[in-house]
Amino acid sequence: MSLSFLPRPRWLLALLLLLVVAIFAKSWHLDDRAWFWLKESGVAQAERDASIWLPNYQAVIQAKPLAGLDDDEPSDLTYNPQTRTLFTVTGMDPQLVELSLDGEVLRNIPLHGFSNPEGVAVMADGNMAITDERRRTLSLFKLSPLTLELNAPDTREFDLGPSASGNKGFEGIAWDPAQQRLLLGNERSPLALYSWHSDGSAELAGTMQALPSDQLYMRNLSALSVDPRTGHTLVLSAQSNLLLEIDEQGEPVSFISLIGGLNGLDAKIPRAEGVAIDEQGTIYMVSEPNLFYVFRPETPETPETPALERIQPGLSGN
Repeated sequence: MSLSFLPRPRWLLALLLLLVVAIFAKSWHLDDRAWFWLKESGVAQAERDASIWLPNYQAVIQAKPLAGLDDDEPSDLTYNPQTRTLFTVTGMDPQLVELSLDGEVLRNIPLHGFSNPEGVAVMADGNMAITDERRRTLSLFKLSPLTLELNAPDTREFDLGPSASGNKGFEGIAWDPAQQRLLLGNERSPLALYSWHSDGSAELAGTMQALPSDQLYMRNLSALSVDPRTGHTLVLSAQSNLLLEIDEQGEPVSFISLIGGLNGLDAKIPRAEGVAIDEQGTIYMVSEPNLFYVFRPETPETPETPALERIQPGLSGN
């Protein structure tokens, strides 16, 4: 019996090599980054100057533990320009937590009647929004410096509709003051962006509208934040270890990989769940289990990291 139909050894070796490369690329999420790198490489200098331009950013605070939140798993992050503080929510023990800009816990506000708060956004005049992924609700309320606790029935609640994928619902939420709308992001299945018009108060106008999201080549969507200077949106993905900047049309502009050795990170961010940006362009991030990060643009004297190097894993860890 002839065995000539069997692959020759060199073909077996080639197939094995392709398999190893495919596994390596998937484990480092290189497939998520290749398309963004191609888009980014075609951005003209004038457009870069008018954008956030994430390649210029370096971590200046990293993996700082959030005191007292060891087992609470902070999710999402939002910036309050009036108080110059940050807010996050926790899901294990539902709380709204106020943070300083260097990651110090300032106060904990228990959230009674909430099941799994995943998203938080500061709106106008002290108004805030929280999404509850399990209850599929959007709660609007006014927060004061004297607020000690928050009860879900006392908020203005909106139904976000049924979920097609169990507990994988709305995680990202951000206030867009220039366009007077809330942005909402569905985590996955499908991964999608939506908007809901509002004047920043505890009321919403019309219905939630779908936004272009076919350029978001990510495994999941963890958080959103709108840059008040450019109007561009930051989209965070924990599973892809990626932070993406998109413009008002939903087109990718720039990105950074959240792995060790790149953009000043000593090690990979374990599970990035929240992002916020202030009026100075400083980017803040929280990660499970209880870690805090800050990124700032490099000074003009510091050379920019080439895009190709940001696609490849760094040498100091993953």
